[in-house]
Amino acid sequence: MSTVLDSLRRWPDVEAENLHAVDAADRLILDTVQQWPDTVAVLGDHYGALTLGALEAGAERVVVHTDSLTARRAIAANLERLRPDWLTRVDFRDPEDTVRDVDLVLLPLPRGLDVLQEYAHLIASLASAEVVVHAGGRIKHMNLSMNEVLAAMFERVDVSLARQKSRVLSCRTPRSALPAPQYPQHRTHRVGDTRFALIAGAQTFGQARLDPGTRLLLEHLPDLGDEPRLVDLACGNGSIGIVAALRYPGLEVTASDHSAAAVHATRAGAAANGLAARIEARQDDALSSWPDASASLITLNPPFHMGNTVHAGIALKLIDDAARVLRDGGRLICVYNSHLRYRAELSRRVGPTQQLARNEKFTLTVSTRRR
Repeated sequence: MSTVLDSLRRWPDVEAENLHAVDAADRLILDTVQQWPDTVAVLGDHYGALTLGALEAGAERVVVHTDSLTARRAIAANLERLRPDWLTRVDFRDPEDTVRDVDLVLLPLPRGLDVLQEYAHLIASLASAEVVVHAGGRIKHMNLSMNEVLAAMFERVDVSLARQKSRVLSCRTPRSALPAPQYPQHRTHRVGDTRFALIAGAQTFGQARLDPGTRLLLEHLPDLGDEPRLVDLACGNGSIGIVAALRYPGLEVTASDHSAAAVHATRAGAAANGLAARIEARQDDALSSWPDASASLITLNPPFHMGNTVHAGIALKLIDDAARVLRDGGRLICVYNSHLRYRAELSRRVGPTQQLARNEKFTLTVSTRRR
């Protein structure tokens, strides 16, 4: 029988034949629920499979937190296209308000154990004492450490039978004594003569570490003395903008990321380094809030994973939006995994591209926009 799940799309995220809006793990999570309460909490939904699936199965209301603005827009787009009458039954909230006092939480298992730990601690701390958590994933991406993380937060963790190479971990009875939360992290770094602090939660790319690609970029950052503003696209923990602002006191920085956690980390890092007045962090889908030809300098360390799939689509989307926003003669400074060979795409999509630095893993380039 056809369901709303069969018609889900990933838009406005990248769409391709090997990228799907719903998988077998989503369907198994929904089918594991034995009784639907009036309100269901969903953490980390990607395109609406759990949100729309819960409403179709019998939930009256769904409260949702997804870190990605692109995912939130995809969920809203699927609601508007498939079931606009359900729009008033879905609320998007921050993670704390999503799980507070609820009896049922649905969760796609995240890639990182640290993110799972952060979510599980939040649920065990704030949800009702009767809460049931159904966390599902593809077996090839699951491991016993996930069970251990959940068992540290809940008295009971049950493992479902496998179906279509997927399983669900079901948790009940939050423990009265929980381990101390490990996030946000606080770390201090140095690049050259610049010392700086980073602060980040588990969902921020790189957390409070300094990504090695970002380090290469910062070690070979061109002179920005004549630049009034830097746009740091896919800013992660904010390290590029923070270091650039510390080195160049006249520079203003606008940092942009689809991730709410990244935006929060960038703001926290800016404040910790005394830069809150000069660094603006905004949540955006690429640079969708920027008009054409409105920036002269953009930095980018693009991701190459989309969930558990290695795919160039997200990087090319970011490069294309950077090209749209750059003025004629503006520069895109981009660092990427060398094996991905993005230089030809940068030349084609942005303009003449020059290599600034390279090591065994990463390549740093600057592309000049030609309109």
